[in-house]
Amino acid sequence: MPEQHPLDLPEDHPFGPHTLPYGVFSTADEPERRRIGVRYGDHVLDLNALAATSGSPHADLLAAPTLNPLLAAGREIWQAVREAVRTAVTDPAHRSTTESLLVPLSGVTLHLPFEVADYVDFYASEHHATNVGRIFRPNADALTPNWKHLPIGYHGRSGTVVVSGTPVVRPSGQRKAPADAAPVFGPSTRLDIEAEVGFVVGTPSALGEPVGLDGFREHVFGVCLVNDWSARDIQAWEYVPLGPFLGKSFATSVSAWITPLDALDHARTAPPARDVPPLPYLDDSDTEPGGIDLRIQVDINGETVARPPFSAMYWTAAQQLAHMTVNGASLRTGDLYASGTVSGPEPDQLGCLLELTQGKGPFLEDGDEVTLTAWAPGPEGSRIGLGEVTGRIRPARTS
Repeated sequence: MPEQHPLDLPEDHPFGPHTLPYGVFSTADEPERRRIGVRYGDHVLDLNALAATSGSPHADLLAAPTLNPLLAAGREIWQAVREAVRTAVTDPAHRSTTESLLVPLSGVTLHLPFEVADYVDFYASEHHATNVGRIFRPNADALTPNWKHLPIGYHGRSGTVVVSGTPVVRPSGQRKAPADAAPVFGPSTRLDIEAEVGFVVGTPSALGEPVGLDGFREHVFGVCLVNDWSARDIQAWEYVPLGPFLGKSFATSVSAWITPLDALDHARTAPPARDVPPLPYLDDSDTEPGGIDLRIQVDINGETVARPPFSAMYWTAAQQLAHMTVNGASLRTGDLYASGTVSGPEPDQLGCLLELTQGKGPFLEDGDEVTLTAWAPGPEGSRIGLGEVTGRIRPARTS
């Protein structure tokens, strides 16, 4: 049987011509040279070389070692580059040239694809917030009084956002169980995952100018999976009154591939019905459907433990962006904001071990490997894949 041509993919391949996610890679023969690429099947298309070969007017953007110049260029350029890539992988006239610019995925090292500016983490799943509220506040309302009026979030640490495959060292910190007389210091014993979806900002905004719901497509370049690791015991002791700090800031893993927002057009869906009318700046009743039908899978040591549905999220990414900037906070190229833990209504749809075990554990052990994958429906029955996020737990450092 003849070997399949690398440009000829099965129709249901998650990284076919309708997906085309962007990343940054290097090769063994030039380990210090980072290049922008697009994933196509099990190969990476070298966009720097493609732009040079085709005489692209965007060659300077695609010659950068990160995605940031492309992110900053704006939606018109994003669409032009995407269309040029699609033509390169589908037009028979470009077949031989494009094939020569493909690098096997197995032969590259993938890097953090963009320089992270600011990082914001939200808390947008009603199912997750309700489940956690019942665990932490069994004698009070599961949801806080503000939860259905605004997308709750906090500013995280951008310097510890790491690319998929980066080992995660078990964090140490203070922890205190309710029955303990005083806190102790040591490695977290309740290390957890949080299956999330991240949104990468391209076009910046001016300080003092809010970005409304209708500005979502103009400012957000793409989507990626996020595992926002959480040390539940450290977090429980420190978070009152100012919120997450050391229990969250030690590592946030993101995919090496950023899927363009436009690739998910066929996956747009209405968010769940809301029983509290949002204030006007969050009212999306007359806008395009703000939900995205992403089907996430969580594997631990090769075993599937959950399948959280992103379509169940109460607050949408557009509403999160609008709320994040309504006070005049500016956007910067490379800003990353994440949805918060994605959970659905069913027992096998919970996006963290805290929920899956009802707070009892077990939590992550040293050596455990967690992998998040996801896909969304695309045009013509295709699947749109999101790049995986993998991380393995290493023991805490003793000095």
